[in-house]
Amino acid sequence: MTEHEFLLQRIQPAMVGLIDGSLSTLAPIFGIALATHDPRDAFVAGLVTAIGAAVSMGFSEALSDTGEFTGRGSPIQRGLITGGGTFLGGILHTLPFLLSGFHEAIFLAMIVVAFELVGLAVLRWKYFDDSFVRALGIVTGAGLIIAGVSAALGNQLG
Repeated sequence: MTEHEFLLQRIQPAMVGLIDGSLSTLAPIFGIALATHDPRDAFVAGLVTAIGAAVSMGFSEALSDTGEFTGRGSPIQRGLITGGGTFLGGILHTLPFLLSGFHEAIFLAMIVVAFELVGLAVLRWKYFDDSFVRALGIVTGAGLIIAGVSAALGNQLG
């Protein structure tokens, strides 16, 4: 496998999944956490969102391209990679809500999100010739928009 094929068939599907999982699950998890102040409710919201998003993204990737003309490889393999990345990206900042204390759980979840965003920036920098600062700015900006919306809705509904 060439470096270009590795990028198209492994890294790109993994990045799509990790980015989607890390960002798309923020709103339901933090929205529910802030609305209920119950870590268990936030954990359940995060778990079901991570699973649902993983299945959805896995099928979306697998069904979007046969790989025959684009060189992107096996659609099943790409779907599994994307779905797995989505689940991983969504479940990591869900796990702190296994703690019983609301403030401890949300604080730890925010730290996990920060590490996720740095990790995504490192991957963009390493594999996609992006500067680390630019990549971090892009993923952090998206995360802040989602976090702001979910915090506003969670506080209004709670």
